[in-house]
Amino acid sequence: MDLAEEIPSGDGETVGLARQSSATVLPASDNLQTHFHGMVRQKAYFFDGLGNYFNKDWDLAEGAGKEFCWYHVELPKVKQKCSQSAQYLIDVLCPPLKLQHILSLVSNGPFCGNVDGTLVFRVNSPGPASSSFTFKIAAMITENSVITVSLGRVPRLGFSPVGRSLLSEIPSVENSSNHRREKGGNEIVIKEHVLEFLLTRNHSEEADNPVPKSISNLVVHIIDMHVDHLQDVVTELEMELEAVELELDRGGFDMKMKMLDDRRFPKMHLNLQRLLQVIAHGEQVFPRVKEKCSSKPWFLSQDIDSLEGLIGRLRRLKENVGFLANRVTAIQTGLDTWQSEQINKKLYYLSFLSIVFLPLSVITGVFGMNVGGVPWTMQNEPEIKDGFINVMVLCVVMLLLVLLCFLFPPLYTKAAAWYKKQALVRSLSHNRRSSMRRTAGIHERDSCLRI
Repeated sequence: MDLAEEIPSGDGETVGLARQSSATVLPASDNLQTHFHGMVRQKAYFFDGLGNYFNKDWDLAEGAGKEFCWYHVELPKVKQKCSQSAQYLIDVLCPPLKLQHILSLVSNGPFCGNVDGTLVFRVNSPGPASSSFTFKIAAMITENSVITVSLGRVPRLGFSPVGRSLLSEIPSVENSSNHRREKGGNEIVIKEHVLEFLLTRNHSEEADNPVPKSISNLVVHIIDMHVDHLQDVVTELEMELEAVELELDRGGFDMKMKMLDDRRFPKMHLNLQRLLQVIAHGEQVFPRVKEKCSSKPWFLSQDIDSLEGLIGRLRRLKENVGFLANRVTAIQTGLDTWQSEQINKKLYYLSFLSIVFLPLSVITGVFGMNVGGVPWTMQNEPEIKDGFINVMVLCVVMLLLVLLCFLFPPLYTKAAAWYKKQALVRSLSHNRRSSMRRTAGIHERDSCLRI
């Protein structure tokens, strides 16, 4: 069963068809071709204010009385410029919207204000459109219609009849080790990757969404689904971080080096900072939306309280993202420390080799001098012919002394302590003699003055 499968509306559609005349719904024009046909996804809903709804044609018409409409545009989540997104919106929303409306919906950054007498708010984060951490949600609200724009699919966007949800059934899980088993009746089989996807969701399916009965209910639903979208991303990050921590505990040298080479945690930290920026934009915009909507006569007081609850939830989500950022920083610090330890070990081995071969190189350098008077070279005493053996013995003795310093550290420590003690004693005696000389010189000058 595919999660992206759309279930057509049920009883709400019948009621809506009976009210087409009051909603001023125009017939669909199948031969209407746009410049970017198939690039954007459009959804239109009509609500009668009594808890019923139906899918309507894309005509951007407003409702009348208690009736209201919702038009939603999903921009493609592909690599594109901001001007390209504006062209998409111009293609599907103009007319009746003007260019200033399009710019207020598609521009980057937080915004909440009145544009040509219409309340507009947006939480658009800059960044590559194909990134999972780039969010764009904008809305244009009037008394009888709402137009929203999002980047990619938003969870809990639509509505479905209750009881036709996947979550209301008892399925059997199908995975690689448990193949589908056929039974007498129609059995619902859910794949393992679909179940894992559902575990990352912070909300139920669209079938459980309450149908808005007013514009204020719809505005709360739009902001709520945006917060749910952020919560889903945070949940996925938490699960990914837990899996990575388990990999680090079980993995060895190769696993840690691969994570360092891939720069996995710096990238994760950058994504968390982008997510914090989106949440900060929401903290700026949604309180202003609540303030402006509280002065509208068509905005219900209980929905004002719902907006306040969503703002508090957004703040708690920001704290959670901050905790995740600290965890990522701690893991990256641990990996950097581990890498430094590995480098120090290699440098230790190189230092050991250099200490071993440095005295040997000095000995061979001395006996390799092309000058006279070098012992054991048959220059002064031609009868000495075993000079090479003597040099080798001297090198072996020097090598054994160096190895003794490493094999028996207490000997080296005691020798170093004794040498420091002797140096300190010599220094004190030298200072004492110097002070005695200075004192004697002062007495001599004083005695001369007395005379």
